[in-house]
Amino acid sequence: MNPAAKKLLIVGHVPSPNTQALRDAVVRGAAHEGIDGVTVTALTPFEATPEHVLTCNGIILGTTENLGYMSGALKDFFDRIYYPCLEETQGLPYGFYIRAGLDGTGTRRGVETIVTGLRWRAVQDPVLCKGEYVSEFEDRCVELGMAMAAGLEAGVF
Repeated sequence: MNPAAKKLLIVGHVPSPNTQALRDAVVRGAAHEGIDGVTVTALTPFEATPEHVLTCNGIILGTTENLGYMSGALKDFFDRIYYPCLEETQGLPYGFYIRAGLDGTGTRRGVETIVTGLRWRAVQDPVLCKGEYVSEFEDRCVELGMAMAAGLEAGVF
């Protein structure tokens, strides 16, 4: 392990095989063979702690759309890390993806409201995987992971 490597934290809710495939796709992209200056840690929202957030250089969040909002698991994560991280992680580069059965609007708004409060910095538009599940969703999540890791490695974020 490269001690100077940047740390990318992926916090993805994975209640189904499809959502597991999306998080795995983000990890594959972030761990691309051409990127060697980034270490990747992938956790569920229930596993991730404030310490994980405080020690990362970038974060990718993943959630399902539940009743027009983010998953309860991701909301629980935010509830546990918000105050311990509020003053310490301002400017943290982040990205996120949503697995939405509907349109994802309320879910996106909910996540963006919380990360705005944390003063994190979006480094790309969210990946919205809506409607019937298609394999292209995984391709888009690979791209998200790769772009975030490459940006961290290059010092762009």
